[in-house]
Amino acid sequence: MKFFIDTANLQQIKEFNDLGLCDGVTTNPSLMAKEGISGKSNIIEHYANIASMVTGHVSAEVIATDYEGMISEGRELAAIAENIVVKVPMTVNGIKAIRTFHDDGILTNCTLVFSVTQAILAAKAGATYVSPFMGRLDDIAYSGIELINGIVEVYSNYMFETEVLAASVRHPLHVSQCASASADVVTAPFSVFMQLFNNPLTDIGLAKFLEDHAKLNK
Repeated sequence: MKFFIDTANLQQIKEFNDLGLCDGVTTNPSLMAKEGISGKSNIIEHYANIASMVTGHVSAEVIATDYEGMISEGRELAAIAENIVVKVPMTVNGIKAIRTFHDDGILTNCTLVFSVTQAILAAKAGATYVSPFMGRLDDIAYSGIELINGIVEVYSNYMFETEVLAASVRHPLHVSQCASASADVVTAPFSVFMQLFNNPLTDIGLAKFLEDHAKLNK
């Protein structure tokens, strides 16, 4: 399973990459705004900086909601770097744009997916990735991991090449569940990935080893 970091923070990307764990990056307008990045030229430059930092795919989201606007923005984003993936929302115009991008050889990530049927549409249109938002489903008392399981099963049944990129991942249990469900990718904030290192028994065991070592070397 690949790990994508969900951020626009360059320092977090560097730290995660330095750990050898960064397989890619996902971003969105909200994450850009959080870093104070605004204005078209600044956003393009920021995407270019991110793409230069990692070897994996970097999802860059279109803002337009009409087909022509998506195509124009998407082509501009794809031209930034070879590892840019154009992030497109799950809408009628979005699916139409994904098909066009696929035919043009441009990589895509279909985002804001909340059902298996939406995921089927994305795969049939030729999306490189599909991003089901499991955490947001959990928020409204639906099971996010059931959605991941359902998409993985259907994609396997029909041998779709679209990769399942689990998004809106909130905590380590989500990561574990996605791994068990055979999701291709998990994207999560830096803080969630850092929580994967933590276990109280590890801390207790290390403290005991160091204590015993200190006794032997008095």
